[in-house]
Amino acid sequence: MASCLCGTAPCLLCGCCPASRNSTVSRLVFTSFLFLGVLVSIIMLSPGVESQLHKLPWVCEEGAGNPVVLQGHINCGSLLGFRAVYRMCFSTAAFFFLFALLMMCVRSSRDPRAAIQNGFWFFKFLVLVGITVGAFYIPSGSFSKIWFYFGAVGSFLFILIQLVLLIDFAHSWNQRWLCKAEERDSRAWYAGLFFFTFLFYALTVTAVTLMFIYYTHPGACYEGKIFIGLNLTFCVCLSIVAVLPKVQDAQPNSGLLQASVISLYTMFVTWSALSNVPDQKCNPHLLTRLDNATVLAGPEGYESQWWDAPSIVGLVIFILCTLFISVRSSDHQQVNSLMRTEDCPAGPEAMQQQQQQVVVCQGRAFDNEQDGVTYSYSFFHLCLVLASLHIMMTLTNWYRPGETYTMISTWPAVWVKICASWAGLFLYLWTLVAPLLLPSRDFS
Repeated sequence: MASCLCGTAPCLLCGCCPASRNSTVSRLVFTSFLFLGVLVSIIMLSPGVESQLHKLPWVCEEGAGNPVVLQGHINCGSLLGFRAVYRMCFSTAAFFFLFALLMMCVRSSRDPRAAIQNGFWFFKFLVLVGITVGAFYIPSGSFSKIWFYFGAVGSFLFILIQLVLLIDFAHSWNQRWLCKAEERDSRAWYAGLFFFTFLFYALTVTAVTLMFIYYTHPGACYEGKIFIGLNLTFCVCLSIVAVLPKVQDAQPNSGLLQASVISLYTMFVTWSALSNVPDQKCNPHLLTRLDNATVLAGPEGYESQWWDAPSIVGLVIFILCTLFISVRSSDHQQVNSLMRTEDCPAGPEAMQQQQQQVVVCQGRAFDNEQDGVTYSYSFFHLCLVLASLHIMMTLTNWYRPGETYTMISTWPAVWVKICASWAGLFLYLWTLVAPLLLPSRDFS
């Protein structure tokens, strides 16, 4: 078992992933390390584990026996769960950042460092465990406050990565169904595209309506009204731009399906931002009690909860997008250029060469990177660094552990999400108008 874990990635998953690509298996194993950290973070938030965290050096000064609850503040044991998540995600982010530096400029699997990327999993696991143990002995001080801002920046960037993946998914979905409709001469595929487009727009309108009902108040909550109104206006404008004749001529695959997916995702980010507004009238999440003893408080003493609906939906989207990063190589040149991956192999020669490798390596993963890597090792690890920061913010509801038993919901968290939604909308707009503004470039 030890020899298998110390060997290459194909040896690790040869039994359950026959004829797999070496590059895909390596990414999946690294992603499993990240998911392991996420699972540990979720366990850290459970009340039974929180009570055991008092033994660590960064706990409350009053000790485990007499946790205090001040007015507008929270139980010390509850605060420890959030701080533990910060340290767990710090360890995973540091682990992947170390590999991002180590794997810079690796061009093919013939590079000696590629063996480290694709093997020695047992030792890599030991390194992750060692970093994690060390992270839990970091003195409290201002660590949580500083790391909160690192998490906010990283989460902002990962939200943009999620949007890129959604754009790629919607483009691929639209292109494949249109091709099937033309090949089979069937209107059922067109009906399917129309149904899902209508469904996504209906969900978008429903989300806008519910946000106006629950996150705004007559005579107050002007920020929330402006955020919802602006993002709704931007989504309508993007939908119109997506079907303009000139845009359709430059990008025949663009359409309302992609615009509907982006609109729905934008409303989700807006909803997530509004759930962090530190105002009792404008945020119903600040009014929920967790249990009889543990209360999360906003900056003015308003109560909140561990898991709200935006965090649960965000966790699901995070898992899907992280898996997508691990296994996906896009058919679109722009997405591959941005995500530092190669195009999916196409053509008879590439398929024949791949089939020969499968025959030779039946029951094992085969090395498909001898001539060149299929993805940037360093950029992949950087994406996992950002993913670690994003899940840290998601699990803690973007609350910042304060120095005096407070869990603070701050306006910077709201603005980071809103700005991320605006940046994402601009990014999608650029994919539509870039071929028109830069006609000399190849956007095929």
